[in-house]
Amino acid sequence: MFDNLRESASDSPFYEEETNDLYKEPASRPMDSIAAPSPRKRGSRFLGMNGAQRFFLSMMLFFIVCLLGALAMLLLGKMAVF
Repeated sequence: MFDNLRESASDSPFYEEETNDLYKEPASRPMDSIAAPSPRKRGSRFLGMNGAQRFFLSMMLFFIVCLLGALAMLLLGKMAVF
């Protein structure tokens, strides 16, 4: 049953790519008109955020960890409210 599984899979592809003329690059375009990629700045952004956004995200994460830790201590009986 599974002897010719690879051969049958390679004979008839499950998904055939359609050629779409919208995404093809025109052949008459000269190489001089293609702009070179601009150099990327290093270290100014992390995950697309600036410094204030990263600070706000780290403070939110800090408060969530503190709240979860306090809740866990209350549940385990290591700390009492009064």
